[in-house]
Amino acid sequence: MIDKRRLKRRHLIYYLRIFDVKSGDLIGHMVDITTEGFMLMSERQIEPSRTFTFRMDLPAYILGKKSIVFETTSVWSREDINPDFFNTGFRLQNINEEEVLIIKRMIYEYGFRD
Repeated sequence: MIDKRRLKRRHLIYYLRIFDVKSGDLIGHMVDITTEGFMLMSERQIEPSRTFTFRMDLPAYILGKKSIVFETTSVWSREDINPDFFNTGFRLQNINEEEVLIIKRMIYEYGFRD
C-alpha cells in the first residue's frame, strides 16, 4: 500500500473517543491525526468510501470547546496487529478554520514529539 499522505501523522498521548453523531454509538478510538485525516482503531471493520459525521471528545477544552463535530470519509481499512481490532483511515471533509486550529493545538499539546 502506497502512503499518499502529504502531512506526517502525529500520534497522540491519548486515544480520543470517536462517536457517530446520528446513533451516539462509540465507533472507536483515534490513534493518530493530521489536519487532513486520522486513523481510527475499532472493534468492527469499516468499509472504504463511507461518509460519516463524527464527534470527537477532546482531552481538555481547546478554544473553548470540549468536543468537535466533523464530516469524514473512510479511505481504507485493515486488520490491526491485534486481530480483535481494525484500523481505518479517514479523510476529513468540509473542515473549517476553527477546527483546523483545534487539531493543530491538540497535536501541539498532546502529540508525541519525534
